[in-house]
Amino acid sequence: MKNLTTSLAHSWIRLGARFLPFADAATAELPLERLLRLSLFQVSVGIAVVLLNGTLNRVMIVELGVPSWLVACMVSLPLIFAPMRAMIGFRSDNHFSALGWRRVPYIWFGTLLQFGGLAIMPFALIVLSGDTHGPAWVGDAAAALAFLLVGAGLHTAQTAGLALATDLAPEASRPRVVAFLYVMLLFGMVASAFVFGELLADFREIRLIQVVQGAALVTTVLNVIALWKQEPRDPARTAANRPRPSFNESWADLRRQSRSTRIFLTVALGTAAFAMQDVLLEPYGGQILHLTVAQTTVLTALFAMGILAGFAIAAHLLGRGGDPYQLAALGVLAGVAAFSCVIFSAPLLSPLLLRIGTVLIGFGGGLFAVGTLTAAMDLTSTGQYGLALGAWGAVQATAAGAAVALGGGLRDLVSRLATDGALGVALNMPATGYNFVYHLEIGLLFATLIAIGPLVRHARADRQRRSTKFGLAGITG
Repeated sequence: MKNLTTSLAHSWIRLGARFLPFADAATAELPLERLLRLSLFQVSVGIAVVLLNGTLNRVMIVELGVPSWLVACMVSLPLIFAPMRAMIGFRSDNHFSALGWRRVPYIWFGTLLQFGGLAIMPFALIVLSGDTHGPAWVGDAAAALAFLLVGAGLHTAQTAGLALATDLAPEASRPRVVAFLYVMLLFGMVASAFVFGELLADFREIRLIQVVQGAALVTTVLNVIALWKQEPRDPARTAANRPRPSFNESWADLRRQSRSTRIFLTVALGTAAFAMQDVLLEPYGGQILHLTVAQTTVLTALFAMGILAGFAIAAHLLGRGGDPYQLAALGVLAGVAAFSCVIFSAPLLSPLLLRIGTVLIGFGGGLFAVGTLTAAMDLTSTGQYGLALGAWGAVQATAAGAAVALGGGLRDLVSRLATDGALGVALNMPATGYNFVYHLEIGLLFATLIAIGPLVRHARADRQRRSTKFGLAGITG
């Protein structure tokens, strides 16, 4: 009986390592229970992303009648702070504190900014919609402030949180820990998308206020639980007389890598191609295919599930020594097929085709993100993975913000031209503006393939170098 028990225990361990790939992210220094608790800050980020990029943009455009160009600008405001991610990570590395904390102050103040923005956001949106007797600019200013606060808090808390996880994890398990935290971000997106869809199935303005303010409270609670007794105090590490490198020196070292410029150009083009639809996909489902708020909110969940599938496939391929550049190119090709499905869903009046396209957008975006992230983190030769991750995140988020704003503006412009008859009778239909943006995204995806081509060729020349399980590749063990 003892031998049987031992055999079953070893079989369960092997099964867990195979089908529970994040079990090996936990270590004696960072047990799984503590890691799960720390990952709650990523869940709160996922809630904010779904609320801003999914639920609120559809409600503002369809239910509240706000122009989509203005909605696009509002949604892109949080990304103003995206270029600061590298600086935030660097400053938290070298933070001066008499209390001995480096990451906690950044995560805490980021949480407070998120709470403040979410607390005032629903009232600002109602004023923005014109349901008031006051001046219209008050609604514009209040909504802009709300989105700006959420963006500043989100980027600050997430960057410092990832850095804290890197501090707590042993060096060998850090890539797996970072991978686990990004998957928890997607878990937060999927779960919150379903919850928001259910709560807003019977849409009322008072219900919208309750949902957004509830998200503010949940965000604060989750981040407090995530932070509790995680970072040990070490006043010597944060002392004022401790030598600190300059940001310019660290950044110059990263830029000296021969492929860095092309990698970040590829990240910018590909991210813009995948992100331009963020503010349009749910309104597209509502206006063109006549889906309800609950049905269009589920699209965000499908999008996140596609990303999860992309992460899993990427981990499997990279774990077998796959090339991250080829993986990113595969994601781009999946994106071309995805946007083709979305475009054809309108003339065919097929919500199913729209859902398939949404899943493929997430899948392609997941492959592209994993491939370029792995390539970017392989740039540094000094072990400054936080800076490389911050630079990748800054380029990605900045490109996404610009693409979201541009997508909304182009949709409005082309739709106006189409309804005025300037584009001819054949294009005088509601889907014209949306389809123009989707076609533009396909064009950007082909430009991304052109940019990544030389990187793939260089990677083939280096195939004899060491085979590395790095970043998200290590999650399947």
